[in-house]
Amino acid sequence: YLLDKSDKYDSRDVERLQQDDKWVENYLIWRHDVVDDTLKMIDESFQWRKEYTVNDLSESVLPKWLFEIGALFLHGYDKEGYKLFWFKVKHHTRDPKQQLDKKKLVAFWLEHYAKRDHGKPLTVVFDMAETGISHIDLDFVRFIVNCFTDYYPNFLTKIVIFEMPWIMNAAFKIVKGWLGPDAISMLKFTNKSDVQEYISGEYLPPHMGGTDSFKYSYPPLVDDDFQTPLCENGPITNEDEHESKEEIDADTKETGEVNEVQNLNQKKMNSIEHISKSEETDKTEVKPKNAKKALTTFKGPLLHISPAEELYFGSKETGEKKCLIVLTNVTKNVVAFKVRTTAPEKYRVKPSNSSCEPGTSLDIIVSLHGGFAASLQDRFLIMAAEMDQSSGAGVPELTQFWKDVPRTKVMEHRLRCHVIESSKPSSLTLKDNAFNIPAKTNEDLHMQLTSLLQINKRLEEQMHRCLWFQQLSVVLSLLSVTVAAFCFYLAYAQRS
Repeated sequence: YLLDKSDKYDSRDVERLQQDDKWVENYLIWRHDVVDDTLKMIDESFQWRKEYTVNDLSESVLPKWLFEIGALFLHGYDKEGYKLFWFKVKHHTRDPKQQLDKKKLVAFWLEHYAKRDHGKPLTVVFDMAETGISHIDLDFVRFIVNCFTDYYPNFLTKIVIFEMPWIMNAAFKIVKGWLGPDAISMLKFTNKSDVQEYISGEYLPPHMGGTDSFKYSYPPLVDDDFQTPLCENGPITNEDEHESKEEIDADTKETGEVNEVQNLNQKKMNSIEHISKSEETDKTEVKPKNAKKALTTFKGPLLHISPAEELYFGSKETGEKKCLIVLTNVTKNVVAFKVRTTAPEKYRVKPSNSSCEPGTSLDIIVSLHGGFAASLQDRFLIMAAEMDQSSGAGVPELTQFWKDVPRTKVMEHRLRCHVIESSKPSSLTLKDNAFNIPAKTNEDLHMQLTSLLQINKRLEEQMHRCLWFQQLSVVLSLLSVTVAAFCFYLAYAQRS
């Protein structure tokens, strides 16, 4: 393929394919490990990626109005922890002159998410409330479907279609014809009464029977994970207020466990002093002798972060309530960092806003407050930026530093939560000041499970073929016996 069509591919895609085993594996999984089919899919998707200049798509090259109407965006998670890709059909109108830009917007969002969250699959939601025949655009729907079936392998978990008007039934029969048997099984037709089988109410807008108060606006790009995090008194959009409240509430709860009769108001007045002392203590805290690094490491330009993708907490039954994040400064300068979470009312992060000296490692302890349980929808964001040697590392200096540092100089890395049901955790967790090392990472288990499912599917297909041949053999045998009996009968009749 490369020899015949090298000019039709983006060299960056070819280079990535040669280096990224996960990407190759996703193509293979999506094509059931059939190598010829996999190569054809890679060929088609690479040509498409170059045609749509996917690697160069950005906000600046697309019309601003496309982002402003809010027809397409990422927001929230389904019950399995997969990101939701919303298509608000009522905001879409057919216009051949705008079709290419709209298709590029789809590609932009998919590529934006794939790079940000390492290609974790998506759930597509077609919100068809308040739509009619004027909103039907089969060419655009087909493009979205093709993105998942042909261009972004193993990237789709399900398609949730909400309140499809009866007049569109015929149109969606055509859509089903474009989907393969695997993709058809992913279609979920829902209404207000059953949509929460797939998406919990906290990520559904009121017209879908949910409680999500999110309202789309642009700019900036929707980043619901950390733009307006949840807290006990509602969303706080000011970052500094959010961080102060998170740390103050955390210190208040911890102190209250030690001395329940202490006045709560007095604790809040002294909380800033507690914060600075606790963070200084965390910097100098000695690791336990048996502490080891996580099995996976994200290697960023400023920090190496372990674990690379997921924090593992126990369920209510298993009771693991703490996890460890290890940061290693790989630069020659001091690196400031801070950690944010989508659920500050549930977690305490120590330290959440500090700095790391050149060439050193620092432990961040993430702990659940009492009474809370970790959720697949919870996320953590680690932000890091290099500091000048002359800058101080105290709380006031760090606060001012984060206000002044340009966004382009900030490294960001996201971590997901994973809940372990068994009593033997499969990742780096902290319990009673000891570290448990996983036998296998979640990624390994996921790949093994996927492989087993594929093998099981192939075995089922072989079994069905064997049964078909067996039934055919029985029918042919019966026909042969019948013909033989009929021949004997004719011979006997002639003799008699």
